[in-house]
Amino acid sequence: MDGNHTPSFYRMVPNEDFQYAGIVKLLRHFRWKWVGLIISDNDRGDHFLQVVEPMLSRNGICIAFIERLQPALRFETIEEMLTNFFTNSPDFLERKANVVIVYGDITTITRLTGILWIPKLMIFPIDPEYMERTSAGKVWIMTAQTDFAFTTFQRFLDMQMFHGALSFTVHSNEVNGFRKFLQIVKPFWARGDSFIKDVWEQMFDCSFPNSVDPTQFSETCTGEESLESVPATFFENSMTGHSYSIYNAVYAVVHAFYLMHSSTANHKTMKDVSRLAPLNVEPWKLHSFLQKIAFNNSAGDEIAFNHQGELEAGFDITNLVTFPNNSYVRVQVGRLDVQSPLWEELHIQKDKIEWHRGLTQVPPFSVCNDNCHSGYSRKKKEGEKFCCFSCAPCPKGMISNQTDLDYCVACSQDHYPNIIQDQCIPKTLSFLSFSEPLGILLACLAVFFSLMTVLVFAIFIKYQETPIVKANNRSLSYILLLSLLFCFICSLLFIGQPTKLTCLLRQTTFSIIFSVAVSSVLAKTITVLVAFMASKPRNIFRKWMGKSFAHSIIISFSLVQGGICCVWLGTSPPFPDLEMHSTPGEITVECNEGSVTMFYTALGYIGFLATISFLVAFLAKRLPDSFNEAKFITFSMLVFCSVWLSFVPAYLSTKGKYMVAVEIFSILASSAGLLGSIFSPKCYVIILRPELNRREQLIKKRQPCF
Repeated sequence: MDGNHTPSFYRMVPNEDFQYAGIVKLLRHFRWKWVGLIISDNDRGDHFLQVVEPMLSRNGICIAFIERLQPALRFETIEEMLTNFFTNSPDFLERKANVVIVYGDITTITRLTGILWIPKLMIFPIDPEYMERTSAGKVWIMTAQTDFAFTTFQRFLDMQMFHGALSFTVHSNEVNGFRKFLQIVKPFWARGDSFIKDVWEQMFDCSFPNSVDPTQFSETCTGEESLESVPATFFENSMTGHSYSIYNAVYAVVHAFYLMHSSTANHKTMKDVSRLAPLNVEPWKLHSFLQKIAFNNSAGDEIAFNHQGELEAGFDITNLVTFPNNSYVRVQVGRLDVQSPLWEELHIQKDKIEWHRGLTQVPPFSVCNDNCHSGYSRKKKEGEKFCCFSCAPCPKGMISNQTDLDYCVACSQDHYPNIIQDQCIPKTLSFLSFSEPLGILLACLAVFFSLMTVLVFAIFIKYQETPIVKANNRSLSYILLLSLLFCFICSLLFIGQPTKLTCLLRQTTFSIIFSVAVSSVLAKTITVLVAFMASKPRNIFRKWMGKSFAHSIIISFSLVQGGICCVWLGTSPPFPDLEMHSTPGEITVECNEGSVTMFYTALGYIGFLATISFLVAFLAKRLPDSFNEAKFITFSMLVFCSVWLSFVPAYLSTKGKYMVAVEIFSILASSAGLLGSIFSPKCYVIILRPELNRREQLIKKRQPCF
């Protein structure tokens, strides 16, 4: 009833809507998202469902089932009762919901108790799986309307099934003198009121001589029985919330009378000094005084009405603790306070709660399915309620670090997920360093080939006046050896953490030095061809003979590569860069080439020079043996081109520091191919076959070629 439309109506119990909000807060407090509803099959049950169902949905809580219970039925025989049970018994006991909200009255509780109690009466075997499912512990949440009442029928039922139930009860407090009253109350005090006698007969299973139906009891009530000896299952020795509300209502009216009496200026209510005359008061006159009352009752609680005519009192949350003798006690474990801020309305003392003995975990879970652990996210199940979902592993590169997350999140660029994808780990810097085995191996190879080049250079310097060194332009050999030495050394620029300077020098130095080396090989090849042509009388190539011609070839072709590198550095130079995604768990520190077009242009130009050298050498490989260095140049260019043709797919198919390793290997392999193919035969003759290093041997027509 709305106090705004009926201003003379005063509510002595908290607003029922406030209790509904408290139920939702209780469910959220324990994270129960999959609950069942048992309601009375009447208009009040329908109203409860209409109010509560949207509230649960808005708070992410789903209703697993809704069971409407008819009033308790009466049966003539046990067989009739069992038949009805198996025919019409609800299946909510077999549901997965561990939390069940019960809303109704005493008939609803009686019906529910019977449903839970009947399987224990079975004298014939029952499916063990059914018994296991139906005997599992549940958390019963009772509303203030479903208080346990004392009935004779309830005396024979097992209360253990409700052990651990949580109940919303109207707030009550210990009233001074109430327990003492219960100790001394006697049924003979009730004159004209049979209430106490009725209670006495039901409590002690006896009857008074003048009882309306004395045959249903086997003993006669003496009146000396004590209510303190009655188990709490049938009679509580403390004042219930409903009785406490009546107690406060009586005192509220008394205080209103007192205010009205005090405000009367001329109140002559005493006919004599010893007798108080009754007040003749119209009920509507109390309305204004009830609005003003504010007092503390004997239990210390403040009694006052708000502007809507409601007593500003909350609900107590009690825990039902049962004992083997079928008695029970209610333990207050929380409070729903209407005067607290919204976020502090519900106060729960979880350590005081005693849960059902059949629960395997306390507090229990009550969800449609198991929680999605870290590393997984929830995925909606089609055709089922929104609380039901499946757990999907987080996609690659994403994590979830909490349970029941709706989506996974990506790690920042400098972090990566761990194996179980529940946290982000900082990535480590990755580059080809001098301290790792691969870097050490490549550095050792570079140093080894550099020393070999120096050794060959020293041999050529020592034997520079011998015919085999002089043949085919001695200065070209020196230029080629020096360029190969710098090729081996420049490969060391690719090892270690990239810096701005090393990134600028890596590719440009490599491109220019290799261009000089390949130009030297091309010059040697052309020199062999021109020398053969010039040996013929009156040949026009005779005037091309000389060092200037060969040097001009090297300079001109090297300047072209130098121009390419200058344009590269001037437009889009290489720079240090961090590559976050190529290798999981690592940040690759690399040199960004700046302009990929310029990089492949410089590389392609070296390939162009190598191709020309190979073709020219191939054409000159059939010249007479005394001039035939072309065979070795042809083989060296074949090795060179094979290495760099393999480099392109290998370079594009690798990532991170292994791309750098592929380029270093290609530099070392191609340079070593030139060194070994061109200079090893000459060193063999100089060191091991000095008798062949004579002019007479070189001018013979069928002389081995060098």
